[in-house]
Amino acid sequence: MADAEKHVLGLSGGRDSAALAVYMRQHHPELDIEYFFTDTGKELPEVYEYLGRLEGFLGKPILRLNPDRDFDFWLKQYNDFLPSPQTRWCTRQLKLRPFEHWLRPMLDEGDTVYSYVAIRSDEEFREGYSSKHENLIVRLPFKEAGVDKPGVLEILEAAGLGLPKYYSWRTRSGCTFCFFQQKIEWVRLREQHPEAFEAAKAYEKNAVEHGSPFTWSQGESLDELEKPERIEQIRREHEQRLARMRAKVQANPLRPDGEPLDIDDLYGQAKACLACHK
Repeated sequence: MADAEKHVLGLSGGRDSAALAVYMRQHHPELDIEYFFTDTGKELPEVYEYLGRLEGFLGKPILRLNPDRDFDFWLKQYNDFLPSPQTRWCTRQLKLRPFEHWLRPMLDEGDTVYSYVAIRSDEEFREGYSSKHENLIVRLPFKEAGVDKPGVLEILEAAGLGLPKYYSWRTRSGCTFCFFQQKIEWVRLREQHPEAFEAAKAYEKNAVEHGSPFTWSQGESLDELEKPERIEQIRREHEQRLARMRAKVQANPLRPDGEPLDIDDLYGQAKACLACHK
């Protein structure tokens, strides 16, 4: 039926979008929201586990949107150059493009599509979800309701979901080799998912051989980063940062080890992609 209203909510496998899905189900049960997840094929296994638990809470499946062409295809299109903060082709081609392809038939039918995005009240509305179509209306329920980071944590705890398991060692959902990871997160990826770390190394070696100016981690290759003395240095510097932070702020009861829920809080905010990390 033309001129219908559709409601969609994208999940990244991360904390904020999961909390928004819970919030919308609890506060707006009258809306028939379609929940979707765009799967790059390079996600953390913990992401899939969390999405499964979220489906159980929502009582409906989360639609998987798969890119029509995978990471390896787009890597070739970009001359084997790795994606980077300067050229985020991975977000554009593997996250936003499938979303736009999925929406296009609805918009072509004349439907009005409301897209709910998990920007919190304590965040700026960053780029990444601006509407390019007059019938696609972006809504920010957390902004409107004044829900901040503690509010998000409260929603997830009350729902019995808690945080995704990867939060014990990493801040982000999204691809295993996300270039926004801090050095300590690369070290932990090597420990938690050594096969994913090796795959990232292989992509990097191929890219460097083809003249890519970027490595996954700024200023050094993963080969250099995983040398024992370098790993020890990264751990030591991370502990020093933690110690400085502990001296300034009260302990977080959710993290008795004193590490913040967002590793970026220690290192300065990285401008991560909304489609991947919310």
